[in-house]
Amino acid sequence: MKKNKYNRSFARKLTRWVMIVLFIMMGGLAFLVYDMARSIMVENSADSFYSSIQSYESSISGVMTEVSVAVENNVFDIERNVNQPAQMQAIMERIVAKNPRVRSCGISFIANYFPQKGRSYCPYAWRNDSSEVEGRPIEGSEAHYLEAEWFRKAVEADSAYWSEPFFDSRDGKTPLVAYMYPIHDQKGRVVAIVGADLSLTFMTDLLKEQSYKFNERIHAIPVSRSDKTSSDFVLSRDGTYITHPDEKRILKGNFFVHIKDAGVPGVAESIIEQMSRGGKSHGESDKEVRVNRVKTFVFFSPLKGTDWIFVVSVPKMAINILGIATGSFMLLIVGVVLMVTFVVCRIAIRRASKPLKQLAATADKVAEGEFDAPLPFIKSHDEIHLLRDTFENMQHSLIAYIEELKTTTAAKASIDSELKIAHDIQMSMLPKTYPAFPNRHDIDIYGQVKPAKAVGGDLYDFFILDDRLFFCIGDVSGKGVPASLVMAVTRSLFRNVAAYTWEPDQILIALNEALSSNNETGMFVTLLLGVLDLTTGQVNYSNAGHNPPLHLTDDDAQPISCDANIPAGIMPGWEFTVQHLQLKAGEGLFLYTDGLSEAEDIHLQQFDLVRIMQVAKVADKRPKPLIEAMTASVSQFVGDAEQNDDLTMLAIQYTKS
Repeated sequence: MKKNKYNRSFARKLTRWVMIVLFIMMGGLAFLVYDMARSIMVENSADSFYSSIQSYESSISGVMTEVSVAVENNVFDIERNVNQPAQMQAIMERIVAKNPRVRSCGISFIANYFPQKGRSYCPYAWRNDSSEVEGRPIEGSEAHYLEAEWFRKAVEADSAYWSEPFFDSRDGKTPLVAYMYPIHDQKGRVVAIVGADLSLTFMTDLLKEQSYKFNERIHAIPVSRSDKTSSDFVLSRDGTYITHPDEKRILKGNFFVHIKDAGVPGVAESIIEQMSRGGKSHGESDKEVRVNRVKTFVFFSPLKGTDWIFVVSVPKMAINILGIATGSFMLLIVGVVLMVTFVVCRIAIRRASKPLKQLAATADKVAEGEFDAPLPFIKSHDEIHLLRDTFENMQHSLIAYIEELKTTTAAKASIDSELKIAHDIQMSMLPKTYPAFPNRHDIDIYGQVKPAKAVGGDLYDFFILDDRLFFCIGDVSGKGVPASLVMAVTRSLFRNVAAYTWEPDQILIALNEALSSNNETGMFVTLLLGVLDLTTGQVNYSNAGHNPPLHLTDDDAQPISCDANIPAGIMPGWEFTVQHLQLKAGEGLFLYTDGLSEAEDIHLQQFDLVRIMQVAKVADKRPKPLIEAMTASVSQFVGDAEQNDDLTMLAIQYTKS
C-alpha cells in the first residue's frame, strides 16, 4: 500500500482554524476589556490631576498673594518717603520682619537718584539662618543691578510682576522668585523697583503632599516600584524645572530634553508646544511619551497668575496595572474555554470529514492516470456528495481534454514553426552585414532591430546609389504578423521608388499613395526618409510622423528640426515637405523608433528623449559602439520589465575628410 504523502488530515486542519478564529475572538474580547480598564484609569488619573491642581493652585496663590500684598501695603509709605534713604532701609526691614514668607527685600533706585550715595543705591534686608532680620544698604561696587536685565525690564514695564526663578546670591542653593513693584516720585516717574524674594521651597513641600494624595487615588493596586509612581513638578514656559523632587534639577534641568516620542510620532513635540504657550493637557493626555526612557502619561495645566506649568507625569505601568490584571484573568478564562472547545471540535469534525478520506483515496488513483477509477458511494446528500458528483464529471472531461490537447499541441507546434520562418524571412530583408560598405571611407553605418514578438513592424534600410546614401527608419502601427507584412511592403516600396528619384519627399509621396490605396485595415507607418550626398555631406530628409533623429557632433547630440507631417498610408494626396542638414566630417545622425523612447521600467517610467540625449552625448559617436551603448543603457533602465514594443535604431557617421 502506497504511503500517503500528506501527514495532516483535513479534520486536524479544520479544527486548528476553528481554534485560531475562536482564539482571535476571545483574545480580542480580553484586549477590549484591558483597553477599557486602561482608558478608565487614564480618565481617573486626569480627574485626580485636575482635582490636585486646583488645591495646589489655591495653596500657591495664597502664599504668593501674601507676599505681593505685603509689598503693596508698603508702597504708599515708600513713595511718601522716597527721598529719605534711612526710611527706605527701615521699611525694607519691617517688610521682612512682619512677613515670614519673605526671605529678603530690597528697593533698587535708578542711577544717581541719591548723588550723595553714589551712582547706585539699594536699601536691603534679609532673614538669616537663625530667622533674625538683618539689613544694610547695598551701594557702590557691591550694587550691579543697574546693568541687570531684570532691572531694565522692570523700569520699562512700569507694572508689578513676578520675576523668573533664580538662586539666592547669598547661599547659591535656594531657588527664589521675586515680586517686583515700581516706585514713583511725586512727578509720576519710576525711580525705584521694590523686590520681595520668596523661597520656592514651600512649593516643594506642597508638591510632596499633592503627589502622595494623587498616587493614593490612582493606584487601585498597591505598588512599590519607582517606575510605577507619579512625579509632580513645576516648569517655566521654556521647560526649566522650578520645583522637582530631585533638587539637583531645580533651575538646572529641562523637562523638554527628557521627553521623547514613545508610540505615535509627534506627540512629544505637541506636548512641548502646548506647554510653551500655556496650554492644558486635554486631548493629548491619553497619548504616551517617554520621560527618562520610561513610558509615561503626562498631565499639565498652567498655574494662574504665573507663567509656570504644573505637571504630573504618571508611568504607564501605574495606569495599566489594573488593565493587565483584568486582561490576564480574561486570558485564563479564554485558555480554559479553548481547551474544552478543542476536544469537542476535534471529535465532531473527524466524524464529518471521514467521507473525504475515501474520496481522496480514489482521487490518488485518478492522479496516477486511472481516469476511469470507481468513486466511493456516499450516503449523505451534502457538499461532500456534490463534490463526488463533480469529481465524476471531471473524470469524463479529462478524457475528452487529453484528446483535444494532443490535437492542439500539434497545431501550436506548426504555428511556432511558421512564425520562426516568418521571423527569419523578415530579418533577412534588413541589412545585416557590417561593415556595410567596407570599400568606402566616407560613410560608416550600423542598424539594429529587436522585435517585441516573433515578428514585428519596425524597419530600417539603406543603400548607396550614385554617391548618395538612401536611408530610412519606420514603425508600422500594430504588432505581429499584420505589421510585419506592412513592414515588408514598405521596405520594398522604398527600394523600388528610390531607384528612380533621389528626392526624399517624392519617395514618401509615392510610398503614401501606394500604402493608402485599398487600405481597408487602416494600418499606417511612421517613417523618416533621407538622402545623404556623400560628396558634400548635405542631407535631404522628409518626415512622416516619426521621431526626429539626433544630430551627433563631437560633444553634443540634439534633435534636428522635423516637420511632423502625417504617417504614410493614412491619406492619399498628401504633400510631404523636404528639409536639409549639413553634416561635417565626423558628424552623424542617430535614428530610432518609439520602442526606445517609450521603453518602460517596472514603475512605468519611460526612457524618454532626455536619457537618449544623455547617452548619445557621452558615448562613442561611431555607429556600432553608439548603438551598443544605447542598448546597454535601455536594458539597464528597463530591468525585468517586459518589452512592449519593437526596438529599432540606426546610426550614420559621415567620415569624409
